[in-house]
Amino acid sequence: MACVWAAGAVHAQGQFDAAGATFRDYATLDNGASFYKVEGMVSGGNASDQTAARLMGIDNEKGRARVRFDAIKTEVTLPLGWQASEDWERGVGFSGDRRYRLIVWRVDFAFEGVKDAEHYVATKSGSIQARRPKIQARARKLGDGTFLVIYENVPPGRGDSETRVVFDVLMAKSASGNDGVLLTLGVPASDTERGLRLMALIKASVKVDW
Repeated sequence: MACVWAAGAVHAQGQFDAAGATFRDYATLDNGASFYKVEGMVSGGNASDQTAARLMGIDNEKGRARVRFDAIKTEVTLPLGWQASEDWERGVGFSGDRRYRLIVWRVDFAFEGVKDAEHYVATKSGSIQARRPKIQARARKLGDGTFLVIYENVPPGRGDSETRVVFDVLMAKSASGNDGVLLTLGVPASDTERGLRLMALIKASVKVDW
């Protein structure tokens, strides 16, 4: 895991950045056409409740699109060539080949039975490792108060050709509040460093209507 933290995106002082990467590095330059599609939502969810995320804008030069998940009142930026949809409880984004998959959730800490963001991170990672002991999890509090968790040795899902790495970023409305937003990005294990940098880009783009 030390090599993951040293990948260039996570610094000793708790800063998390894309280490020079841009959305264009992950994009398929299709003028935003992919965001007008609504295909099967990734893993779970009720397909009958699925709708396309609201497309807020396209930047062809920078290879990115701005989308809003109205159900969870959250906006993110994604690479061109991705798709984005939502149901009543979450937003989903994924690359054209579905190797990169993002889920955005709203979290109510009181409802989850935890006292704050740190307690949520500890509880979730502990529960996952108890069910799947081969998964390795490391958490780190970043300089802005958000939490980054990296899960390694995650079993491949349907259609995946290798093990996965999953990145969680949890941000809270306030240190003592009950409201949070969780970003979960899964990528192939061979793309760990590349995926971490994309997560940094997405995290920096998030806007939440608390």
